[in-house]
Amino acid sequence: MVASSPAATPATARCPILAIRQGVSVAVLLIATALLFPQGTQAQHSVARQWNEALLEAIRDDFARPTVHARNLFHTSIAMYDAWAAYDEQAAPYLLGKTRGSSTCAFTEIPAPDDVSSAREEALSYAAYRLLQHRFAQSPGATSALARFDSLFAALGYDRAFTSTNYQSGSAAALGNYLAQCLIAYGLQDGANEQNDYAYIHYAPVNPSLVPTFPGNPNIADPNRWQPLEFDVFIDQSGNPLPGRTPWFLSPEWGRVTPFALTEAERTIHEREGTAYWVSYDPGTPPHMDVEGARSSEAYQWGFSLVALWSAHLDPSDGVLWDISPASLGNIQTLPQTVDEYPDFYDLLEGGDPGPGHALNPHTGQPYEPQMVPRGDYTRVLAEFWADGPDSETPPGHWFTILNYVNDHPLLEKRFRGNGPVLDDLEWDVKAYFSLGGAVHDAAVASWGIKGWYDYIRPISAIRYMADQGQSTDPTLPSYAPNGLPLLPGLIEVVHEGDPLAGTVGQHVGKIKMKAWRGPNYITDPATDVAGVG
Repeated sequence: MVASSPAATPATARCPILAIRQGVSVAVLLIATALLFPQGTQAQHSVARQWNEALLEAIRDDFARPTVHARNLFHTSIAMYDAWAAYDEQAAPYLLGKTRGSSTCAFTEIPAPDDVSSAREEALSYAAYRLLQHRFAQSPGATSALARFDSLFAALGYDRAFTSTNYQSGSAAALGNYLAQCLIAYGLQDGANEQNDYAYIHYAPVNPSLVPTFPGNPNIADPNRWQPLEFDVFIDQSGNPLPGRTPWFLSPEWGRVTPFALTEAERTIHEREGTAYWVSYDPGTPPHMDVEGARSSEAYQWGFSLVALWSAHLDPSDGVLWDISPASLGNIQTLPQTVDEYPDFYDLLEGGDPGPGHALNPHTGQPYEPQMVPRGDYTRVLAEFWADGPDSETPPGHWFTILNYVNDHPLLEKRFRGNGPVLDDLEWDVKAYFSLGGAVHDAAVASWGIKGWYDYIRPISAIRYMADQGQSTDPTLPSYAPNGLPLLPGLIEVVHEGDPLAGTVGQHVGKIKMKAWRGPNYITDPATDVAGVG
């Protein structure tokens, strides 16, 4: 999984998450900036920030479910924003007084409090606390998560025994309780199937499971469709052992979850076996392998070959150096619009894209200093960051950790859209979290809506399938098959007699060998070992 992560987007994902993954360089640069520009001592964070940090910690202890946690981050952001907006004469709440889906959160005016700031903090804290207690009650990390929520709530001076929702009395705590009640009801009808632990209802995979510890992919039925993986023991990306040996497809029906800003005009509704699949920003069918041989499968073969070949860049000892400063990364002028444009955009052999970088630092007006690092170190950092190691807040949560870092930076001026007066920390945080929460939630709805409908194959399944077929480059060479892997000298080749990989009795002659990341079998101590490439 780690090996495929840096290259998973080009011809295999084809979904709006591309826009987020193209921000990988931004993420890495922000992390690097933390080392270059140490922060000064920060003032006490707002209560919104404290609840966001508590939520991120709970996500790290939960199952690795990006869709679910994008939704948790958004709904908690709604709780905090609406609690703030309820005491503002101009701001319009998102849920209070509104109907969203089939859920209505009735709301009448509340008496003006003597201390607006205190009332906002109290209402916000009760709303966040009640919602998070509900959402993480069944988490594998519930013991620590719920205790953490209790501890923060008590440290802020609030009484968890107070459960009234009579906000008309003027109680900010009651308003928070009521708001959480509305959000819980809203979440039970938004299409996520929260009440059944987010299980999908109609989806079923068409392929039998691939067992990675066995060679090849001999039992695949359709090389264009998703295939489950079967393990002896499955531990998710947050380090949680899961029951059963074959993890489910994550959220294939998530396209029907109520979004934040996605509209009906941006939605296409497809149907398969009587089930409707909602797809926002439908990119069209991804590259398919033509098993009948009637048309070219080159885009499929090129895209999955790229995944394997880019995994060969994960070797920090290969002597290749990259300048990862903004002088050489980013500032892409034109993104590919079709699959046919990918080969000119992504560098199949060397890695990277045509981004020209930036000539000058806009803050200093000076050129950026080069930052030369081994390509293998840079690509492994990208793979680890986006693939998620243990204790991860998942990709949606990554964007909140990045936002929180930026919010703490001493050079930041907290002005809405860069204009107007400087906002206080609470107003800045609730608006920033609400905006970002809506964005990552919509990205999850759109991306997994696409993933569920197109039901596309994983790189591991596709690469093994093609390798089982043979090579697709030269009909005059051994092991030719139109659906095989394209040959590249020194990278993808046929095993010949006398090859070190031929086997003791030549049992592997005629098979396909590929230079790639060698995988976890080459790692004894994860803290120090590097699998390398071979």
